[in-house]
Order: sequence, then C-alpha cells, then structure tokens
Amino acid sequence: QVQVVESGGGLVQPGGSLRLSCAASGSIFMINAMGWYRQAPPKERELVAVITAGGRTIVADSVKGRFTISRDNAKNAVYLQMNSLKPEDTAVYYCHADVTNTGRARFDEWGRGTQVTVSS
Repeated sequence: QVQVVESGGGLVQPGGSLRLSCAASGSIFMINAMGWYRQAPPKERELVAVITAGGRTIVADSVKGRFTISRDNAKNAVYLQMNSLKPEDTAVYYCHADVTNTGRARFDEWGRGTQVTVSS
C-alpha cells in the first residue's frame, strides 16, 4: 500500500509565498511522475505542475514564472514553491504520484489535499 501526504498550506496575503511539500511512502518500487493539481469549487481540478523522475517539468501557464516544482527522488518527495501569490490561486492543492509498487503494479495515488488561501 502507498500513501501520499501533503503539507504546507495556509493563509497568505497577496504577493506572499508558500512552499508545499508532499511525500509518498509504503510499498514503492519507483515513482514515475509526481505533481500538483488544484481545485477551487465550482471549477474542475486542474494541473498546476508536474515533474518526471528525470526532472522534466510541465507548468501551467497561469502559474509559470511564479511557481516552481522540484523533487527529491531519494525521499519520494515533491515540492511546490509558490511566489507572488494571487487571490485566484486560492484552492485545495492535491499531490499526485504515478507509482509502480513492489509488485510491479502501476497506479495513481492522490493525497487528501491542503488548503491554500490568498487573501488580505
């Protein structure tokens, strides 16, 4: 079994910064891509940024230049540094991991989400 746990959300003023962290644990053989998605009701969940095991990144246009995704493969962890935050960044942020477990089964694993609120 694999678990994914996020941390680092909170309340921040516009223009401020936050750093989200996510760690996967359990019966992991390897983690392929890891990434961050967000959802602000009534909108659908949207991709924020993804990073492959080799370090290739995909970043949404809406956050490009403000958010940076990074990864520590040794710790099965992914991070999202968010700068110059705007009220429209307010959402629940979810961590995603594309996991191959020790039984060589491959599946998607999601965290429970962490709330980010940008408000003065």
